[in-house]
Amino acid sequence: MAKKPRILVVDDEHTMRDFLTASMTGRYQIRTAGDGKEALAQLQREPVDLVLSDVRMPGGDGLTLLAAIERELDDPPLVVMMTAFGTIKEAVEATKCGAVDYLTKPFGLDQLEHTLQRAFELRALRNENRSLRTTLKAQREQHGLLGASPAMAELREKIEMIADSRGTVLLQGESGTGKEIAARAIHNAGNRRSGPFIRLNCAAIPETLLEGELFGYERGAFTGAVQARPGKFELADGGTLLLDEISEMPLSMQAKVLRVIQEREFMRLGARESTRCDVRIIATSNRNLKEEIRLGRFREDLFYRLNVIPLRMVALRQRKEDIPLLVAHFVRVFCAESGKPVLTVTESAMRNLLAHDWPGNVRQLQNVIERAVIMCCGAELDANQLDLRDEMNRTEEAAELSADLTIREMEQELILRKLQRTGGNRTQAATELGISVRTLRNKLHLYQAQGLSIPG
Repeated sequence: MAKKPRILVVDDEHTMRDFLTASMTGRYQIRTAGDGKEALAQLQREPVDLVLSDVRMPGGDGLTLLAAIERELDDPPLVVMMTAFGTIKEAVEATKCGAVDYLTKPFGLDQLEHTLQRAFELRALRNENRSLRTTLKAQREQHGLLGASPAMAELREKIEMIADSRGTVLLQGESGTGKEIAARAIHNAGNRRSGPFIRLNCAAIPETLLEGELFGYERGAFTGAVQARPGKFELADGGTLLLDEISEMPLSMQAKVLRVIQEREFMRLGARESTRCDVRIIATSNRNLKEEIRLGRFREDLFYRLNVIPLRMVALRQRKEDIPLLVAHFVRVFCAESGKPVLTVTESAMRNLLAHDWPGNVRQLQNVIERAVIMCCGAELDANQLDLRDEMNRTEEAAELSADLTIREMEQELILRKLQRTGGNRTQAATELGISVRTLRNKLHLYQAQGLSIPG
């Protein structure tokens, strides 16, 4: 049963106190006081939710009481002032000093109830805003890397340690672990936070366009270059450049990036002079770069230039204690986007979420929660709405791939199977694979060049 709101009625006229007590008893818990001094003494002994006070009273008027409440109470209640026609100016002044509303005597019971309900709605909104500010503050302190596990605490600690350094950072970890979020956290925590944060997805840019994207070009540098354009290195000057999935960068381009890191200068396509740049580089990869070096697909000298400060993102299955916090965060975000009240996650749903291995890591968990919130029609999010059986099937589908395949061969096999499973729907396949349609299209062009048959 909901607890009745507590109201303190403050008025020097006992008939008014008796009238208000009789009118509100049943819906509210009512206490009374004859003046401001008595009211303040009661509030210091026992708090209430709302004070309904007359403006003019001997022995301590309403404005003095309002000021004392704001000054002396750690958790001040709402205050609604009551005023006669001649003291409306004082009541208006009281609202400027902290009162949420005022009533002009004489007033009807409907007007009184409407004013009280509006005041309590305001209190609920204030509490919600306070909770949101607390949540946002905690997230800022965590640099957006949510989690109370030792692994996440250690990662945040390392980010604080390296944030002001100019050393290149190599972020490695499985897809969906939050490498880009960690890169932004490094940028935002350091002395380059006021500078630009520029991201380039190396897997999404065709090799023929990658050099122009990185270094820019002059007008007339090639057919179609009708005007000069800066590249990512130039745009990131004074800030941070994130080279996402750098393992996908062709060897020829790796050599040019190595030169920029070493000499801190680059040359636009078609330019005659080089340009200096002050850029901190953060690179990410979901591949084992040492294995890529062994296979001749990644330059060893570039690896050591990037690996000055190595950081590894921990897979979600290795920090399952963070799942409840992540779930609560995603539920709040997607409920707000959908215009729904925040859903309650049932115990059975949470058990299922904790039992799942999450091969797609935090990104997969986020997608599952988003789908469940959109499909949920009630006030609770239960195990049935999570539809984790489909997620299990996706995991099993990936697990069927032979362990004898190389990483690139496994990726190729998984992409082609997914495309076949979706009937050739590239948008759906890319979504289920956790990659962009552009990345999928580029990989399919490569497979076609190798003579492979593309489903659909």
